[in-house]
Amino acid sequence: MASPSAALSAQGLSALEVPPSGGASGARDFTHYLVRKLAAALASLAMLMVAGFVIFSVMPSNPVEAITRGHFTSPKQMQFLIQQLGLNQPLWDRFGHFVVNYLHGNLGYSWQFEEPVSTLIAQRLWPTLLLMGSSTIVSVLLGMWLGIRSGWRPGRLLDRSSTGVSITFWSMPTFWLGILLLVVLSAGFGPIPSLFPAAGMSTPGTPGGLTPSHILDVLHHLVLPCLTLTLVTFGQYQLIMRSSMVDEAGNPYLLTARAKGLRDAEVRQKHVVPNALLPSVTLIFIQVGTMVSGAITVETVYSWPGLGYLTYQALQIPDLPLLEGCFVVFSASVIVFNLLADLAYRALDPRVRRT
Repeated sequence: MASPSAALSAQGLSALEVPPSGGASGARDFTHYLVRKLAAALASLAMLMVAGFVIFSVMPSNPVEAITRGHFTSPKQMQFLIQQLGLNQPLWDRFGHFVVNYLHGNLGYSWQFEEPVSTLIAQRLWPTLLLMGSSTIVSVLLGMWLGIRSGWRPGRLLDRSSTGVSITFWSMPTFWLGILLLVVLSAGFGPIPSLFPAAGMSTPGTPGGLTPSHILDVLHHLVLPCLTLTLVTFGQYQLIMRSSMVDEAGNPYLLTARAKGLRDAEVRQKHVVPNALLPSVTLIFIQVGTMVSGAITVETVYSWPGLGYLTYQALQIPDLPLLEGCFVVFSASVIVFNLLADLAYRALDPRVRRT
């Protein structure tokens, strides 16, 4: 049997042989991790761009006929428009122009609005960010609050009622809920008067700018679309957080925390909630990316002048350059937020750093 001094020496030697997780080694590991994730994100974006071009190019449509609908157009003029739009070129040539233009930041020219696609997207980006940002903040706060309290005391009245409501709204079609709220709270229903505007982002004729009247007018128009998205999405955060709280509540370390004399509220806030937050943080980043593209239905129902409504308008012709530009923006948002979710999870969970 080895002596205690020999055992201590062996332990000290083994400790010296294990490289520390921080310092230069940790920075190098993070750099390699970041490079891998960035490469995967760029590859995903390239594949989605190719898929988007193929999908919109093989759509059975006649953009020239849609553009000239209601106007007398001779066959010669129709042929000229086909040449101007490049529809007479082979598919491979159109794809080559598509790739070269996108690498130079040129998203093309809208057939319907007769403006650069990048300009249209920049104009409609702010309304979408306002709608998605406000609805995400409200739904995350509401869902997390309900999830923490229902998961800490499962089976109670708050747990049963909040879970039932969350599942009910989560299962509702977004457009159906939007139309229902539009009828009840905007058009008025029975004794309920008209409370909110039916469409648009502001009342026509009101002065713009950062004036208090204009800000209040925009917020008034924001209520119904924001409420629709919040009701549909808050249940995801509530159910995930509740499940995480229930899982964490059965761990032995809580007995140690209570043995130290901590109250239940302190055990919940200092020990259970931080560990239960990890799946919810990942869901938040992923959901934000998908909600940008998921706003198409809500913006269409309420005629909210954002990227979703712009995509709906582009589908009417269809306006292929505008559809391709919106598709790239939506795809890029999902990929970027997935990348941020991976980085956030690595920062919050030390176990991911070992992979």
